[in-house]
Amino acid sequence: MSAFDLTGRLAVVTGARRGIGRAVARALAEAGADVIGVSAQLEETGSGVEKDVLATGRAFEAIRTDFADPEAVRALGADLAGRNRPVDILVNNAGTIRRAPAAEHTDADWELVLQVNLSAQFALTRAIGATMVARGQGKIVFTASLLSFQGGVNVPGYTAAKHGVAGLTKALANEWAPHRVNVNAIAPGYIATDNTQALQDDPVRSKAILDRIPAGRWGHADDLAGAAVFLASDAAAYLHGVVLPVDGGWLGR
Repeated sequence: MSAFDLTGRLAVVTGARRGIGRAVARALAEAGADVIGVSAQLEETGSGVEKDVLATGRAFEAIRTDFADPEAVRALGADLAGRNRPVDILVNNAGTIRRAPAAEHTDADWELVLQVNLSAQFALTRAIGATMVARGQGKIVFTASLLSFQGGVNVPGYTAAKHGVAGLTKALANEWAPHRVNVNAIAPGYIATDNTQALQDDPVRSKAILDRIPAGRWGHADDLAGAAVFLASDAAAYLHGVVLPVDGGWLGR
């Protein structure tokens, strides 16, 4: 089990305030990593994710960054890339969603979703990934989606962004694998989070979703924890460019 031990490593988790990001931050800390949590509304002190990480005996730092602001994301990348202690693990989990039929999907919603879910991910990964390449080691984990494989309904911007995340995962893996930098992604299924609240609250859509999931339930954020620790660890040293579904069997149906 030593291959899963992250003791002494530094992990950056974006979208860390709640949901999947908080669960992943907690799991990485339980495996031994210190954590820098990043989110647009993350409290400077006293957040739930901070309490989770500190409870494991690991160190935590909070950084508030709005991923809708390209300049703020570039500044974050420069800050983290320029520190004396290098980032060993980057989990790109920040995200947002806007729901509307394609014919009514506004330019503003399209641009916001693409910025937060794709452009910001690339900008931050470019900065931190360059330091990993220079050092000859590092782990990068993107949060993809079932909509990295499928089209979805009423979420054209989100689907385009998550397809982009899957492609970016593979493109960076091709370039950085020779430098011992692993770039992979987790594709969550239907997880009970804020992003899926509208679907959970719709009895027709919720039933249709549950009827298709072989596991017979919505996923929980903690269901992603094991996959995140695995991809961030030495146990995944020979995995490059993988988009790993954690979906209760949805894609296999």
